[in-house]
Amino acid sequence: MAAEDGARSPTRMLAEGHLRIATGGRAPADGGIAVRHIPHHHTAKKEDVGGKIEQDNLGDANPLPSQELGKLVNGTKKVPATLDDYRKLVVPVIEEYFSTGDVELSVSELRSLGSDQFHNYFVKKLISMAMDRHDKEKEMASILLSALYADLLDSSKMSEGFMMLLESTEDLSVDIPDAIDVLAVFVARAIVDEILPPVFLTRARALLPESSKGVEVLQVAEKSYLSAPHHAELVERKWGGSTHFTVEEAKKRIQDILREYIESGDIDEAFRCIRELGLPFFHHEVVKRALILGMENLSSQPLILKLLKESTTGCLISSNQVSKGFSRVADCVDDLSLDVPSAKALFDKLLSTAMSEGWLDASFCKSAAPDEDMWNASSEKVKRFKEESGHIIQEYFLSDDVPELIRSLEELSAPEYNAIFLKKLITLAMDRKNREKEMASVLLSSLSLELFSAGDIMKGFIMLLQSAEDTALDIVDAPSELALFLARAVIDEVLLPLNLDDISSKLRPNSSGSQTVQMASSLLAARHSGERILRCWGGGTGWAVEDAKDKISKLLEEYNTGGDLKEACQCIRDLGMPFFNHEVVKKALVMAMEKQNEASILALLQECAGEGLITINQMTNGFARVKEGLDDLTLDIPNAQEKFRGYVELATERGWLLPSFASLP
Repeated sequence: MAAEDGARSPTRMLAEGHLRIATGGRAPADGGIAVRHIPHHHTAKKEDVGGKIEQDNLGDANPLPSQELGKLVNGTKKVPATLDDYRKLVVPVIEEYFSTGDVELSVSELRSLGSDQFHNYFVKKLISMAMDRHDKEKEMASILLSALYADLLDSSKMSEGFMMLLESTEDLSVDIPDAIDVLAVFVARAIVDEILPPVFLTRARALLPESSKGVEVLQVAEKSYLSAPHHAELVERKWGGSTHFTVEEAKKRIQDILREYIESGDIDEAFRCIRELGLPFFHHEVVKRALILGMENLSSQPLILKLLKESTTGCLISSNQVSKGFSRVADCVDDLSLDVPSAKALFDKLLSTAMSEGWLDASFCKSAAPDEDMWNASSEKVKRFKEESGHIIQEYFLSDDVPELIRSLEELSAPEYNAIFLKKLITLAMDRKNREKEMASVLLSSLSLELFSAGDIMKGFIMLLQSAEDTALDIVDAPSELALFLARAVIDEVLLPLNLDDISSKLRPNSSGSQTVQMASSLLAARHSGERILRCWGGGTGWAVEDAKDKISKLLEEYNTGGDLKEACQCIRDLGMPFFNHEVVKKALVMAMEKQNEASILALLQECAGEGLITINQMTNGFARVKEGLDDLTLDIPNAQEKFRGYVELATERGWLLPSFASLP
């Protein structure tokens, strides 16, 4: 297909131009996802990694014989280096899955193949093969995609695979008369199962020709399935999938199993119930809830530890799921401490026991746990701070008054909790409209200059990323929103690009948080990323940073060419960004160095300082930013150092600067 060969196909454009992550369980305001699907599958016992592959006639795929695949999967041959090799190997994996229904075996075989770069083709091939079969295979294909999502298939490959299918709808319709409707159900099911974000419909439609059958698929998916009453249940049962659980149902069943086990002590019955759930990729929830139950009820700890140890050594719960469960508890211990004051000490004890007994890998990354200072903080003080900061943030969203928020935050006198404030700010903004998200980013720019250190901001983002998986259960598409906040912080110079590496090093490899950092880096690496990221929420409040910088440059140019002093002050006032006035100071000083009439520029700064239009903090920050960039300025303005010293002497004499400026490096 053209989608596979064309470098600038809609599939490629979608991959380059947009971030796609779908997680979470609560319905969005616009009527999106109502239910999160947890994959259910058969638990057939696998004999080995390669498995037994049945030979079949596979049409144009021309697959390798099963024994050749077995050799390659088991390491006696190289992994596929080209798409043609991958095609030959992946078709037998799909055929075998349709024959056995063994999700775990299919996941293992696909992982053994490697070739992550071809996973979008796997999505396309799996669905296209299922489309020409019975409802059983269609349901199985959806279950397998849910199982693979976030483990082997990332959001970009999932979206690219579906995009390739949409581009191929015309060809599929030749062999499958009802291809449009069937593919529409697959798209709707992927959105309900949250392996595609709802916004995929809009993005894909924008990249396809209006008259194409791919657009028709999207229209059918949206109008016939996703807009119908009780659409989630309708879509999930379209192919007879009546045995699936929603997230909430699965959690309730797990909780009931654990409570019954604590009451009866019957470990065999507990194993049987966990096995009957048929949710091996959700066993981390069993681990998480068991640990929390053990912390809440100390008398249950021996039974909990026995359950987890024997389920791990007996291979009922994989070591990966155990680590993930422990990590999820580590991410939320600061919140647990509000209800269980000794949660940190109890968790440390459970962690130590698990490692010493060998059923939790000793390399478990403790850095995923919140900072020690946060562990040991007074739980009552933290709780009160969260409540008060929540009220301050809510008031800010109503008033859009940055200086008032800063004053209120200063009155709390709790700078040690700045990271908690940042986490609270962004979490609340993610669950609101674009206006509040834009306001949160604008506020973060101001806080980074007025109150927060770089360490505070990094710690706050680390806390957010550590709890990304839990946040995603409440906020649709939370990881993608968080990636945008990270990227925006870099564009706004709140974070340095290198800070992303530092943040990533504090997160568990392959966790939702580390993947979010990677997505933020990808956004920043894209062409015209700055402009796109600055407008990601539509500039819902005030000016976007680049717009503000442009307007500041223009007003200074107009003033420098003979403009009126009062008019220039009014233009600065009209910007409505007092927290960004350090940029006025910075650009004015640079312009004074470059131009001949520096006296008029300095007169403007004197006027702004005299009438309080630019605060002493903003003035100091502006001078500090110029000082930081003097080495670069000297390349264009040889006497920049000398001129700047003169400006500093003048500013110090007239009281524009804080005394602390002299001690800045």
